[in-house]
Amino acid sequence: MGRLFGTDGVRGLANEKLDCELAYKLGQAAAIVFTMAKHRPVILVGRDTRLSGDMLEAALSAGICSVGGEVRVLGVIPTPAVAFLSRHYGADAGVVISASHNSMEYNGIKIFNSQGYKLPDELEERIENIVLDGTETIPAPTGNDVGRIVRVKKAVNHYESFLKSTIDLSLEGFKVVVDCANGAASKIAPELLIDLGAEVTAIYNEPDGANINRLCGSTYPENLQENVMESGADLGFAFDGDADRLIAVDEHGQLVDGDQILAICGLNMKKRGVLKKDTVVSTVMSNLGLEKALNKAGCKAVKSDVGDRYVLERMLEEGYSLGGEQSGHIIFLDHNTTGDGILTALQIMAVIKRENKTLSELAKVMEKYPQVLVNARVSDENKRDYVQDPEIQKEIKAIENRFKGEGRVLIRPSGTEPLVRIMIEGKDQREIEEYAVRLAEMIEERSK
Repeated sequence: MGRLFGTDGVRGLANEKLDCELAYKLGQAAAIVFTMAKHRPVILVGRDTRLSGDMLEAALSAGICSVGGEVRVLGVIPTPAVAFLSRHYGADAGVVISASHNSMEYNGIKIFNSQGYKLPDELEERIENIVLDGTETIPAPTGNDVGRIVRVKKAVNHYESFLKSTIDLSLEGFKVVVDCANGAASKIAPELLIDLGAEVTAIYNEPDGANINRLCGSTYPENLQENVMESGADLGFAFDGDADRLIAVDEHGQLVDGDQILAICGLNMKKRGVLKKDTVVSTVMSNLGLEKALNKAGCKAVKSDVGDRYVLERMLEEGYSLGGEQSGHIIFLDHNTTGDGILTALQIMAVIKRENKTLSELAKVMEKYPQVLVNARVSDENKRDYVQDPEIQKEIKAIENRFKGEGRVLIRPSGTEPLVRIMIEGKDQREIEEYAVRLAEMIEERSK
């Protein structure tokens, strides 16, 4: 976590923490960092449907132009499209103005490099140093050296063509409901699925600048569940505001989360011989059932820290092709360099076609273990005391011994709050709740 950048870019209340001045300076710094040997860096700028997107797009673009960069404005477009188009257009970088699943009053700025990857820590730190400390001279070109803004008219079409290329079959026969979160997927997702032959009902696809993620999308899938059941659809998909993740719903209205999607797609990829090293990357918060399902099929499960950037880092370091999070960020690295909700939807539908099974049947490959999350409130300076406390460690080991491989304890200090998070997983819901509460009380008492 940097001074400006979090795990997913710079984010905050629009026009307060993330105001035009900061957006302008971030634009300048990004252009400076990506100038390198080229005189005029080319930077793509896309955004979601938030009201503040226009304001921040204008400020960011002005900052890029003020130091001689060229801005190519993509308009409202999913985050993974910017990652793809950065490579496709040969741009020096791509910037997305979005706060993902957060409510409309928030916004964010995240940056991809020319290969469509989120920036490494050292580049983010360099941008922070330029913005906050003035560590590098800000050029002020004049005349022909001032930057310009170009609006790209066919960006969505190019992204759609890419998405279509990732599957080799028709979606005819599918009846699907898509919840677009009144966000960046509102136009492209329904149109694409229809083009591929599916019968589509679109909900929450009328963005007005203020209704993005409002009681809809991947964090509020209840209305999608009802709609799927009432309409007799085969399945449903709920995207978040910038469409870099999704949650699926089966024909019975049951949720299919990111862990289940990893199991379904991972096992099909293994069967087809395209799962590199027969390995799937998930996070330490992923359900134990995912690991067991993969191991049973002869696959390996490796874990990263929480956050899709850490999943991607592990994939790149060790040459894996599939990874993701329980929240629905799924990375198909053979196709794109970041989580991509629409791409994931296509891959799920392709597996259903290949296996000739319903989504509920496919989801049975993984038994979901109950999980309980309890917070222990401790002071910031004492958040890591539990690691060295022999009594706490003894209790954790005793709980895990009782599980006999059918459960686990995961304890993590919060990165932003004075909390220690206790997650316990096992087969008996009541039992793990009791363990979690008792352990939280113990950590609070011994951390005073």
